[in-house]
This record gives sequence, structure tokens and C-alpha cells, in this order.
Amino acid sequence: MTVNIPPSQQKRLVIIGSGFAGLKLAQKLKNSVFQIVLIDKYNYHQFQPLFYQVATSGIEPSAISFPLRKIFQKVKNVFIRITEVTFIDTEKQIINTTLGNIYYDYLVVATGANTSYFGMKSLEEHSLPMKTTEEALNLRNSILQNFEDALSCKNETDREGHLNITVVGGGPTGVEVSGALAEMKKFVIPKDFKELDSSKIHIYLLEAANKLLNGMSEIASLKAKIFLKSLGVEVITNTAVTNYDGKTVELSDGKKIISNTLIWTAGIKGNIINGLNSDILGKGNRIKVNRYNQIQGYENIFALGDIALMTEEKYPNGHPQVAQVAIQQARLLAKNLLRIQFNKPLQPFKYKNFGSMATIGRNRAVVDFPFVRFQGIFAWFVWMFVHLMSIVGVKNRLLLFINWFWNYVTYDQSLRLIIRTKK
Repeated sequence: MTVNIPPSQQKRLVIIGSGFAGLKLAQKLKNSVFQIVLIDKYNYHQFQPLFYQVATSGIEPSAISFPLRKIFQKVKNVFIRITEVTFIDTEKQIINTTLGNIYYDYLVVATGANTSYFGMKSLEEHSLPMKTTEEALNLRNSILQNFEDALSCKNETDREGHLNITVVGGGPTGVEVSGALAEMKKFVIPKDFKELDSSKIHIYLLEAANKLLNGMSEIASLKAKIFLKSLGVEVITNTAVTNYDGKTVELSDGKKIISNTLIWTAGIKGNIINGLNSDILGKGNRIKVNRYNQIQGYENIFALGDIALMTEEKYPNGHPQVAQVAIQQARLLAKNLLRIQFNKPLQPFKYKNFGSMATIGRNRAVVDFPFVRFQGIFAWFVWMFVHLMSIVGVKNRLLLFINWFWNYVTYDQSLRLIIRTKK
């Protein structure tokens, strides 16, 4: 069965994934010489850097999600299909999806990355990831439900499990969610749960390396640790998780933490689609590409963003899996695809690092720009501005600003809802 897409004399470009890379590529080539088919299993674009704020009741999911069809309402050459790709037939230039088959002239794999548990089945089964809006909402439900259940516990050990929250991974996501949870403990829980002793809530941040924010400067790492400790987060470095059964976290130093909530932010791996040659896979399940983002061994198949493993002199192990890499690669690929149509030479990709940042609660953030590094309240305002401007849609920016303003003025999140679907 073939998916119903209007016939066209234009070359067909199929993009799998509507994350930062896939969406940017489609936007750059709208109203161009291509017929574009954008495929995703969700009908909206998700702003992943702020998932942790959804998980901690800071913002509503709709503020960081934007309908794909609204983005391309007035664009005639972009067609959206909500489905999952199951196989790529590179010889016939066809992708198999749950809706049927789709032919392509050019194919772009922008499927991003998913959570990696490094082969630890117990963690995969019991921990809570945060890679989609659904997972962020599930995490919010779990955190709030644990506080509710703590009220009914008949013994202190059970109550301890409900109150303790363990975050694994000291990168930006782990640091940011730990800071947000610490502020919830300080400002929200004492008001919402008057019967609970909030001093018994412990937030643990575990990192296997010897410092937080490994990809940032030493001063940023040190300041992040200081900020977290000032909020009451118990930061534990040089320690890995070896096992978790849903109740007890076992550590590499032999210690144990009683915790019903383990938030896993420690690793990611590429989302691979069957059909491509097995020798294209590199470290982290990423697809090896050349400097034009062409997948090794294929002239008309490309990979972008987190799934792409491209090496250059400054990045011998591949680029960092961040939004800026995905966006820059998409912009250049859009130009190169047009160059192919006009028989012009392709331009190689060179990553421009604009810096990195992380926020640790109210008035606390760390920013590393290539030309300057700073921390504290000014860094916090810079972080907010950059993320606000990166959101798709004026309405979404307004919703986000209102949520942030309300939280700042009232010291309160207004979205503490436990919403579950019927099974």
C-alpha cells in the first residue's frame, strides 16, 4: 500500500523527524523546487530543553509544543504525515511506514536520540526518562503522586521512599531538573502538603564523573555545584548507579538510597531505522556522515542532528548533541540540496559554537560564551531570553513568559495536576 501524497513533477524530499533539524530543514526549503514530505509520530514540534519545567510543574506542555500543520498552513510544497517509519529500502528508494510506502528522491534521517541505559535492564524498567512531552508529563504525575502517597504511609521507611528523589546525570538536564525540584521543595511543598515535614525530602544528584556540566568550563561546573548545594540538593560525584529495583538505588561505592523516583538523564543513543548498512553506525548508535551530512555509502540519504556522527578537527568524536548543531546542519543542508539541483559544488559543514548554558533555579544560571563566561542573576536572564526567543510561535512565547512571570512573582507553580489516561 502506498501513502496518498499528491503527485508532483518536483523532486521529493522526505524528512523523518520534526525536531530541531527536521523542522528547520523543512522551513528553509518551503516554497522551493522540492516536494517535501515531513514525517513524525507526533503532530507537533517539541522543545526538548524545557521538558524538565513541564516535569516540575513550571510550565504547561502546550507552551513548548507547536502543531506542525499550523507551521506550514500557507506552504504548498510541504506535506505532513503522522506515522512511524519501520524500514528503509535504499535500492527502491522507498520507506515503509505504518501508513504504507513512501517513495523518495532524497531522504533525510533526523530521528534524534532516545534514552540510553547502557544495558542496565533494571534501570530501563524502573527509572523515569524525560525525552518526550509524554515522558515529562508522566514524571510530573509520578512526583506529585509520591507526595500524595507519602501522606498515607504507615511507617517511616515507606514515607522516605516517596519523599526522596534521585536524579542521575550531571549534565544540563540533570542540573536543571534538580534545581527546579529543590525550589518546589522550598516554596511549594510546605504550602500544598502542610502535614508533611518538607525537611525530610531529599534530592540527590548523582554523576559518575568528577564534576557537573562536563562539557562546560571549570567555573561553570563549580558554580553549578555551589548553587545546587545552596538549594539543598545533595550532589554526589565520582559515583555511578549499579542497580535500581524501583525502591532502592544501589551505588558503585556500595551505598544505597531509598527512593521511589529515579530520574534518568545520564545517557542518550541514536534512534536507528532498519534498512541502512550496519557499518554506518558509530559510537552512541549514531550514523556516520561526511562533512555534507551524507550517510556513508549513500549519495541521496542524509542524517542531521543528534543522530548524525560527523567528525571535524575540533570534534574528533563528533559534535555535541545539542540544538545548535542540528539547526546549523539543517541550514547548510538546505543550501546544499539546492546546489545539487543546479549542479553547484557542495559546501562542507563547520560547527560554530555559540556557547552553552544551564539554569539552577531562580536567579541562578551559568553561561559559557566563546568570548565571555558569567554566572548568577544576569546569566539567568540571558538563559531565559535565549530560550524564550527559541520557542516556535508567538502564542507559545507569550504562554511561556506568563508562566515564568507568575512563578517568579508568586514563588509558586500553578500546574500541579495529576493527569492520567484510563488504561
